[in-house]
Amino acid sequence: MRFIEQIRRHFVKSSAPAPSTVDEPLFEVADVPEPADSSPAPELEQQDETLLGATSGTLQTGWMTDIGRSRGHNEDSLLVFLGEQESAGAVPLFGLFILADGMGGHQAGELASALACRAVASHLLSQVYLPTLSSLERGATQPSLNEVLIEAIMGANRVVNQTLPGSGTTLTCAMVFGKRLFIGHVGDSRAYLRQANGEIRQLTRDHSVVSKLVEIGQLTPEEAAVHPQRNMLYRAVGQGFSLDVDVQSHPLQPGDQLLLCSDGLWGLLPDEEIWSIVTAAPTLSVACAQLVDAANAAGGRDNISVILVETRRDLA
Repeated sequence: MRFIEQIRRHFVKSSAPAPSTVDEPLFEVADVPEPADSSPAPELEQQDETLLGATSGTLQTGWMTDIGRSRGHNEDSLLVFLGEQESAGAVPLFGLFILADGMGGHQAGELASALACRAVASHLLSQVYLPTLSSLERGATQPSLNEVLIEAIMGANRVVNQTLPGSGTTLTCAMVFGKRLFIGHVGDSRAYLRQANGEIRQLTRDHSVVSKLVEIGQLTPEEAAVHPQRNMLYRAVGQGFSLDVDVQSHPLQPGDQLLLCSDGLWGLLPDEEIWSIVTAAPTLSVACAQLVDAANAAGGRDNISVILVETRRDLA
């Protein structure tokens, strides 16, 4: 990733919709003792680890990151957190999926992406998930979940600016809370949603120079795909103390699939091929491994990261 500060003033504008408050009843849960022996079963140790993953519960997940074939180190970071209770009076389903692509050519891009992931996760866990476990209900005076997501990413922006000046990162965050999906986004990593009826939507828009030129009609998508400035961003975490964050929310149904990926994947594979691989794979973990293999086979000119999430049954 590269960032050109001088064009920010021409392109940056907020596209966030008006936040909507999501109020959910919260319930107290008892402490659950840890099992005496948490080591994996012997038979699992013999399996290919790409076949393993979170396959039970309401959300099935898979994720993978790879250095690719051209870079000397991996500047991508992933963070996955699942919180699901199986009991009477269970708290709402919670899932947190964050992907960040550190900006190459800047100082410590890999540290910036890792720090941004942790900062966003820390804020959302402390402001959304932990209060839910403690039975603290969200009231009308509390910020909406869209606003909390904006605060989390803006907080990550401040931390990266203060801790790693000169670095930067994209950041795409998906939070599942109850029956809704919340997306917060800066940069050109992407989030897609394939609904159970087969409809596929790219939820995020790329904050890149060529994407803006396509939007205003100065480039075609085909020209943008090979443009020498296709990796230049006009909006990223860590590039200035003000930041506009795109946020949105969507209802989730059983069978919906969410895909987060860096440009090391979508920049090399067309959307049709990506979803064909996901459809044919026996599990999401296998799909992630096959997507990385396909991107490497197509040149692997950047780090490659992908997170897949599927709703497996009715959401509580």
